[in-house]
Amino acid sequence: MLRPLETLAATEALGAELAAWLAPGRALLLAGPLGAGKTALARAALRSLSADPTLDVPSPSYTLVQSYDTARGPVHHLDLWRIEGPGGLAELGLEAWLADMLIIEWPDRLGPLAPALALTVTLTPSGPGSRIAEIVAPPGAPFL
Repeated sequence: MLRPLETLAATEALGAELAAWLAPGRALLLAGPLGAGKTALARAALRSLSADPTLDVPSPSYTLVQSYDTARGPVHHLDLWRIEGPGGLAELGLEAWLADMLIIEWPDRLGPLAPALALTVTLTPSGPGSRIAEIVAPPGAPFL
């Protein structure tokens, strides 16, 4: 499914929809080039999950992971930009979080470790402040 996101508000609305899909054992995989809006989308999803529109959601680019407790369970927001293959993921402790909700930026770094029940959202810039979201649901688990 393709979805044009002409404004930040449209990106935030999609983030809320994605949050509704998330559940323990499910993952959102956010792909796209630098500056495509992956962190903005993750921030909107996390704010929706926490029911706190002002929740501080920093990019995990340097910490690699930020964890949040929500009423629906723990959520881990990972940025794998600096991870080099499965060895780095093992060090990070990805396997310990697979039963929780995951939001993963740069999912191409996962390789064969990609969660089976994952919704992939690829963001492509389409103009100043706008983007196109391509949403691919896993077989048997359609997106809303």
